[in-house]
Amino acid sequence: MLPQAVPAVRPSGFSRYFPALLILFAVSGCAALIYEVVWYQTLQLALGSTTISMGFLLAAYMGGLCLGAAVAPRLAGMATNPLRIYAVIELGTALLAIAVSALMPWITGLYLAGAAHGFAGMLLRGVVAGACLLPPTILMGASLPVIARAIGNESDISPQLGFLYGANTIGAVVGCLAAGFWLLRLYDVTVASLVAAALNTVVACAALALAPRLPVDEDAAVTAEPAAAQRAGASWSRRAVYISIALSGAVALGAEAVWTRLLGMLLLGTVYVFAIILAVFLTGIALGSWGASRLLRRVPPITGLGACQILLAPTIAWTAFAIAHVLPWWRDDWLDTMNAWRMYGLDLERCLVAVLPASILFGASFPFACAAVSEPEERPERIASGVYAANTLGAIAGALLVTLLLVPVLGSQRTQQVLVLLALASGLAVLGPQWLAGIPRRFAPLTGAVALAALCAFAIPATPPDLIAYGRFMALNAGFSRILYSGEGRNSSLAITQWGNGTIYINVNGHVEATTEPYDMKLQRMVGHLPALLHPHPESVLGIGFGAGVSAGTFTRYPGIRHITVCEIEPLIPPASARYFARENYEVMRNPKTRIEYDDARHFLLTTKQRFDVIASDPLDVFIKGTAALYSKEYFDAVKQRLNPGGWFSLYVPLYETSEETIRGELATFFEAFPHGTIWANTRDGLGYDMVFLGSAEPVTINLDEVEARLNRPDYAPVAQSLREVGISTPFDLFSTYAGNRSDLAPWTAGADINRDSNLRLSYVAGWGINAKLNDYLYRRMLSYRHRPEGLFIGSPDKVDRLMSALQQGAPRNPESRAGNLR
Repeated sequence: MLPQAVPAVRPSGFSRYFPALLILFAVSGCAALIYEVVWYQTLQLALGSTTISMGFLLAAYMGGLCLGAAVAPRLAGMATNPLRIYAVIELGTALLAIAVSALMPWITGLYLAGAAHGFAGMLLRGVVAGACLLPPTILMGASLPVIARAIGNESDISPQLGFLYGANTIGAVVGCLAAGFWLLRLYDVTVASLVAAALNTVVACAALALAPRLPVDEDAAVTAEPAAAQRAGASWSRRAVYISIALSGAVALGAEAVWTRLLGMLLLGTVYVFAIILAVFLTGIALGSWGASRLLRRVPPITGLGACQILLAPTIAWTAFAIAHVLPWWRDDWLDTMNAWRMYGLDLERCLVAVLPASILFGASFPFACAAVSEPEERPERIASGVYAANTLGAIAGALLVTLLLVPVLGSQRTQQVLVLLALASGLAVLGPQWLAGIPRRFAPLTGAVALAALCAFAIPATPPDLIAYGRFMALNAGFSRILYSGEGRNSSLAITQWGNGTIYINVNGHVEATTEPYDMKLQRMVGHLPALLHPHPESVLGIGFGAGVSAGTFTRYPGIRHITVCEIEPLIPPASARYFARENYEVMRNPKTRIEYDDARHFLLTTKQRFDVIASDPLDVFIKGTAALYSKEYFDAVKQRLNPGGWFSLYVPLYETSEETIRGELATFFEAFPHGTIWANTRDGLGYDMVFLGSAEPVTINLDEVEARLNRPDYAPVAQSLREVGISTPFDLFSTYAGNRSDLAPWTAGADINRDSNLRLSYVAGWGINAKLNDYLYRRMLSYRHRPEGLFIGSPDKVDRLMSALQQGAPRNPESRAGNLR
């Protein structure tokens, strides 16, 4: 026998305090996004930045929201005044968030101690992500249904749910921008977490203060689920709404994943760009939710929900077209302005044009779905719970499906076509039965919707290879080179181009990573030869980042090296480089000594048990989101632990697109970990261009006689030839690139921030100066502090004097020169 329905009386006094509930829920959303940004940054340090790791983090975060929404109706029924439960949720979220922050080092330490590669390692990553994120996110997910218990009378349920959802989302926008542009740029994850916890506490206190003023719903604790609602739950139309909103969530998060990837290439993937993209997406959701809530009195909810899904077809097509064919050709001072606020403001304009239309429709779907499943006798927390859980569950599936399968297998163009078809399916799930019931009178709308979706899917353009190659410089470079190869992998997109002079470039996510230009070849060879040549008997090598394979290939020249391990995050890169850079990298991928590990470099270094004589790192530029983790004090300490006694570490560091604060921070952090470290310069046409940082755990001395003797040995002939190919004919040519050490640069780096895992401010500082043209100025500044390196170079007096003379001739005459050029 079905339980009898008990009327749910919600006195009109509840609605008097609705604006206060909106404010509370907006502040809660702000705190939630701050936590999300902090947790993702912190957990990536241990789990890695691969797509699989990000998938686990996303699944754990959104899975917690889904579980919380599912169990929330039971929490809401535990008290007659839901604001007291809501206050407990907010306080619980704050306490659990602080606990997560405090326990994170211990949890990640346990993970790293038992971490494994392969399937077992993947499962362990998922367990760690869930253990960290599920407890607080379950409470976050419960907050919407619980606070929904405090809204007005029956006729106002769905619109007010939409307003609550929109307020929470607009608060999330503020939290996203606050974390990205303020808290983590100026402070660290601890301060950001404490700010978010303080916001939760303020919300909880305000809710407790407001609770006694709300009218009491005497029936709340004893009311069973209405029989009418149960019968409605069994109907196809109600199930269709849940299917539709789940598909809508899948399309929304899938589209966000694709667009973030494409816009990250176009705008350059700094931490600020990712914050802007997410903020625009959430802004559209908030606007859509508010707009649909106002339309509910005039638009039937089933019609509104279905129309939103159908209209997603042209808006998804528009976003794809705008990213591929509109935004790259905009003319403004985006590439030249030295005002970072203006530069990111122009990024914001581009994101608004591309992403806002579709995101508004995603947001409008929620209140329409709530109204479509609403019954007069059903409590609002059950409505919010069912719709929110279905939408979140679909979002998890969509994000994982797109990132792990569709983009790597089908590419971004066909993935967006699939999303258009899913949006059509979402619309037909609710509108199809109505249209079919009206055949032939309503056959035309059904046919029109299918035709529109098919046309829009067909119109979605392919991702231009020039966009993959040149990103924000596409308008300047498109058409001047020949695209030899382009592909979209699980973690990165790759293009290989050839210019008119025959030089070949490898470009990852819209940014040049390596070339066969003489100055780049010299740098790539220096990253390998400097540490390997200074080690008397190198046998094992670890290369961080494959790129063109040139740095890794230098190690094939050394007769004593037996094992070359290369850690690369994107599986597309080594095979492509093996095809187009085989001569330059000495076919290192096919060398029997070489083994490639496809993993995040930091994760591999922290979990491997191996030790190496040489670790040579050629990572992405530090302003790329996530790369600063490869420049932190803790990472450098981990490098030292993986070096054998007498081992060497080399690190590529660019000077172009770099501010003075960035390079000072990089130097200060490196010298903090490697106090005996040295700096070596690579110039372009005589101007400063990029550097090699060289570190060792022991005091450094370079015996010129021994190095020359090794280069003159018959078995070192391939090494000498490799150096000659890049214009280094003698040891003096190599060692005359010396640019200083810790004691030299101490006055310049004094007061610079040390980049630590707990802040990673370097990525925010670097992203603030990507338009800088200070490469030669920075180089001259470093040389102006350089002193005679007493005790560094030893050997025959004539050799030492000759080298000192060469260094003296290279000293700058005008250290304040600001000449520079872009890569």
